[in-house]
Amino acid sequence: MAAGWRWLAVVMLVVSSISEPAFSNPQTNLLNKGCGQSNVTDTPTNYAKQLNASFSDLRSQLSRNNKTFATTAHPIYATAHPIYALAQCRNYLSKPDCVACFDAAVLVARNCYLATGGRVIFDGCFLRYESTLFYTEDTDAGSHPVCGARTVPKQDVFNSTAKELLNDLIFATPRINGFFVAAKRVSAAGGATVYAVAQCIETLTESSCQACLVIANSNMVRNCLPVSADGRAAEVGCFLRYSDTQFFADNQTTNLTPFLQQDSVTASPGSSGKKKAIGGVVGGVGIILVLAAIFLWYRQSKNPKVSRRGNILGATQFRGSENYRYKDLKAATKDFSEENKLGEGGFGDVYKGTLQNGNVVAVKKLTMISGRAMADFETEVKLITNIHHPNLIRLLGYSGNQEELLLVYEYMANASLDRYIYGENRGKLNWMQRVDIIFGTARGLSYLHEVCIIHRDIKSSNILLDDEFQPKIADFGLARLSPKNKSHRTTKFAGTLGYTAPEYAIHGHLSEKVDIYSFGIVILEIISGRRSSDIRVEPVTEYLLELAWNLYENEEHLELVDKSLDPNEYKVDEVKRMLEIALVCTQSPSNLRPSMSEVMGMLSSIDGSIIQRPQNRPTIITNFDKRVPAVTATPTNATISLSEFSGR
Repeated sequence: MAAGWRWLAVVMLVVSSISEPAFSNPQTNLLNKGCGQSNVTDTPTNYAKQLNASFSDLRSQLSRNNKTFATTAHPIYATAHPIYALAQCRNYLSKPDCVACFDAAVLVARNCYLATGGRVIFDGCFLRYESTLFYTEDTDAGSHPVCGARTVPKQDVFNSTAKELLNDLIFATPRINGFFVAAKRVSAAGGATVYAVAQCIETLTESSCQACLVIANSNMVRNCLPVSADGRAAEVGCFLRYSDTQFFADNQTTNLTPFLQQDSVTASPGSSGKKKAIGGVVGGVGIILVLAAIFLWYRQSKNPKVSRRGNILGATQFRGSENYRYKDLKAATKDFSEENKLGEGGFGDVYKGTLQNGNVVAVKKLTMISGRAMADFETEVKLITNIHHPNLIRLLGYSGNQEELLLVYEYMANASLDRYIYGENRGKLNWMQRVDIIFGTARGLSYLHEVCIIHRDIKSSNILLDDEFQPKIADFGLARLSPKNKSHRTTKFAGTLGYTAPEYAIHGHLSEKVDIYSFGIVILEIISGRRSSDIRVEPVTEYLLELAWNLYENEEHLELVDKSLDPNEYKVDEVKRMLEIALVCTQSPSNLRPSMSEVMGMLSSIDGSIIQRPQNRPTIITNFDKRVPAVTATPTNATISLSEFSGR
């Protein structure tokens, strides 16, 4: 054992001497690096050997058959911490340059010698390893744009050309085998040439790749393009770069035309995008016996920072779920007192708790240990423990005794969205905050659908707001797993009427499009400041969805906007865009609704031509016909039935 520690000390000394290597190769220009905050608890030498074996395996794969992408996993029985690792080179690198870039990344990554994860992003390659399976992750807390300091003589012409090219890359890349594109574009007016690349990790699906590129492009264009001749956006799932200077060979460019001639939003059927694994999500039965095993390590998001000279940026972060003592949570919530009550969820009340260390948490209390309560508890724990996204609520831990089950979540200081839309805090959100909430909610919901989870209860009260009014989707008690691109029929309705898609409320048809319908209703609520089910609005009594359609038909879009908003904060085109997206999301039949990745594209794109237009009047749920089988609704909503209104 002593010899092992001496060996580790030597490694540590060597690592410290190369902590900031002075690489001359432009492909090893450092864009981002970071180490996990959790350290190994196993014998460090054993972990180091497994990590070395992982790096060796990746290098071996990249060294043969001109591979530019490799993954490896070392068995969990060999160490207390499994190792999942991934490496990727830009496709324009030669095999020797790719391996050299990888070797440089390994040198930097070894600074994380005691951490359970690390990430290094160079211009030419990407290396990441974690103790949890991350191959299907596309984004974390947002992309990390790195902007150059140079400008170009005709910046406006350059900017326009760059935006056009980047927008094309977003829609072409997911349709190309290998998820990589290098392209060049010369301005039709002359005076500007743009070179750009887009790349996604090959374990993503087409829609995840596109969603990642949309986010990366949005941040890079906003931060870099107005003033910089070159810029990059590095995400955990994708990479985007533009420049006025050529950085790849002419023979590496791709003809985008065949891929842009397809539907510019919808991925082509039968394409070769890799399918996501959902085994980690569905694994595990018997919550009391295996609860400790299914609480895996996961990341804590960090706000992205922008660098103009390739500075080192944010790190990967980890936090383990914890088995809290029941008595500690009881004390933290003042014995679950009414004064500490934050709200009522579909399957339990939620209380504010202050732990002994001063940390504030939200504690969800399930009081009935029935078979249904245990199943709901197990569902929520398994689902939320295995999904990681900045726009989804974080589960910190759990507790239980013979009578009660408790889930401990991160505390959201600004409570739920409904309070700011039509509740006691109405009027405190400006237009840009509302747009950010719409986009953040779309990101979280898109991620859920990518890992084959249908939430089933998307509504304003299940969208929580953090200190900066960023949204996080909560309450997974009704969530269900769904095979990709398949619809289910369920005999029991569960959700909140007023947000529920007609095909689900009446016929029990359950698919991802049910969530998309609910999301469209939430957009309308955010814009209007009005509850979806409220018809007590004079002089005309209309449900919100009905009102929105009528205003859209009459091109009176601004009439829908919350009167508490400052009219100078928004433009009619912005309102129309949001209204159209909401109405498309609520179309019936469900196949007329876009996917969430398509919704993200419409929300983010600078090209208004990709906005889908609603084709017909939506179906409005007003009251339930007695011939329809009885359903179960949440207590805050009446039982209602369906009627379809026609044009006036």
